[in-house]
Amino acid sequence: MPAGGPLVFPPAGSADEDGLVMAGGDLSPARLLLAYSRGIFPWYTEGQPILWWSLDPRCVLYPEKLHVPSSLRRVMNSGRFTFTENACFDRVMRACALVPRRGQEGSWITQEMVLAYARLHRMGHAHSVEVWEGGELAGGLYGVQTGRVFCGESMFHTVPDASKAAVVHLVEWLTRRGVALIDCQQTTEHMTRFGAEEISRGEYLDLLRSLS
Repeated sequence: MPAGGPLVFPPAGSADEDGLVMAGGDLSPARLLLAYSRGIFPWYTEGQPILWWSLDPRCVLYPEKLHVPSSLRRVMNSGRFTFTENACFDRVMRACALVPRRGQEGSWITQEMVLAYARLHRMGHAHSVEVWEGGELAGGLYGVQTGRVFCGESMFHTVPDASKAAVVHLVEWLTRRGVALIDCQQTTEHMTRFGAEEISRGEYLDLLRSLS
């Protein structure tokens, strides 16, 4: 689909076995918000068309099932870190883009992506959490909220435990905002340690509809 084409997506359930739904389109706020509301997200690298995905299974975290290891809870209670929300969204995204990814050259967080999600942030749909140590940005994460679902996109840290602390603070903050489901998209060991689990795409889409 060309940029600026019709504001439509094939059904998420029509994705191929890898989860690819569509190629093309653009990163306009309207298209991004429609995608997330349908269980679809963009993920591509520089030089590729925009690729839109809906994975099966889907990795999710129910806030009430958050598991915080005792060692991390001690870190959270020590006062070592301070936390903010939405204090420097663009900076968090750019820091996430610099994180080396195993088996991947470069970053999928392109300049085009930074600008697109910064627009969503200014509209109130994308959020960041920042972790500070000694006045310096030590870690953080960002994502998109649709209804009572938060779709996590990426995280980073420059000191040990900072990204883990960001996850705990995020869940606590989102719970106060009434969020009932955190979409982790892909299954990672990092998130399963926090209690994230896999559900089918169909189950995820049902939850997304009920929590919109």
